[in-house]
Amino acid sequence: MRYLIDTNIFIRMANDSGFLSADVRTVIEDYENIIFVSSESIKEYIHLVQSGKVEPQKTIISTDIISFIEDTLGFNVKYAAKEHLLTFAKLPTIEGHNDPSDRLIIAQAITEKIPLISSDKQFPKYRRYGLNFIPNY
Repeated sequence: MRYLIDTNIFIRMANDSGFLSADVRTVIEDYENIIFVSSESIKEYIHLVQSGKVEPQKTIISTDIISFIEDTLGFNVKYAAKEHLLTFAKLPTIEGHNDPSDRLIIAQAITEKIPLISSDKQFPKYRRYGLNFIPNY
């Protein structure tokens, strides 16, 4: 099965730190599953590293993050495409959640019809728009 992980899950995986629920760990560690990281998450990660808000592992630098995702983690990159942007344009801003990067990642999951794994407690609000959400709580 295919899954998309949100930026917060990706950062936990990249830095080998932070809580992953047993259900999420099972999904990610199942080699039959295909795990995707959004290109939007990569952009967010690079920004967080460059701004000093996240310190990467010594083995990861922003310039080779895609190789790390594909070769070290064994995940795939889901690049934002026209179809995702069309879904994004139709997706409303939910009260209390105004992050355009999150909404683009949600739009990718909705468009691709793949579950999105995240620790963000605002994401369940998007289920009514077609989001298949797996919480990491």
